[in-house]
Amino acid sequence: MRRLVVRYGRHRSQIGELWHPDGPGEGPFPTVVVVHGGFWRGAYTKRLMRPLAGGLSAAGLAVWNIEYRRTGPGGGGGGWPVTFEDVAAAVDHLGRIPGVRSDRVVTCGHSAGGHLALWAAGRHRLPAGSPGADPLVRPCAAISLAGVADLEYADRDGLGRAAVAGLLGGDPGSRKRLYPLTSPSALLPLGVPQVLIHGTDDPTVPPGQSARYASAARSAGDDARHLAIPGTDHMAMIRRRGEAWSVLLSELHRLLDD
Repeated sequence: MRRLVVRYGRHRSQIGELWHPDGPGEGPFPTVVVVHGGFWRGAYTKRLMRPLAGGLSAAGLAVWNIEYRRTGPGGGGGGWPVTFEDVAAAVDHLGRIPGVRSDRVVTCGHSAGGHLALWAAGRHRLPAGSPGADPLVRPCAAISLAGVADLEYADRDGLGRAAVAGLLGGDPGSRKRLYPLTSPSALLPLGVPQVLIHGTDDPTVPPGQSARYASAARSAGDDARHLAIPGTDHMAMIRRRGEAWSVLLSELHRLLDD
């Protein structure tokens, strides 16, 4: 497999790794955008997703493992709206990269990256002129791995030691006004298939985040599936073994099968 470092902007965090799949051919290939988690904080980087990216590449998919500006020390000044603008720019940059099919893109994120993957798939629903609106590349589906699918619930529950407050900033009232622009649940229906894979033994992001979101998405008319993985914790969702890995591969091939 080949891994190329590609910049989608000038900031040091506006960078991604493009993994070309194994096997013959130069493409263009269906592409998976993988988005790391870590509660949007600077201590966590795209390195978290390298094992997953390598496995997906070995399975015959092109992979775009993106970095973005995050909050706190080492994060590069992320948070609202910068983090969202970076993710939007990274996805749109696929339209400028040869060898990938920008019409066959699935966003796939873990934990806080699951939030960003769902948001990126639904940003065509944003009001014109708002951060991330008017996408150049529209994903055909989204997968959330133990994702933070509803920022309002996560903020209310203080998930990740008030991680949503760190992402959106401001007092509770100002954060509430941002939910319609930042929370995937507020953008429903997204109009694309969504798969929410979540371990039943997750102590970091409650499994109810995925179950509740999938139910709301279906009620809004979306094709949304919640797949609960018994006996599986938070970090097992990005390991290249076990039931979660098998389910992820199966779902990606289903979603990207022409």
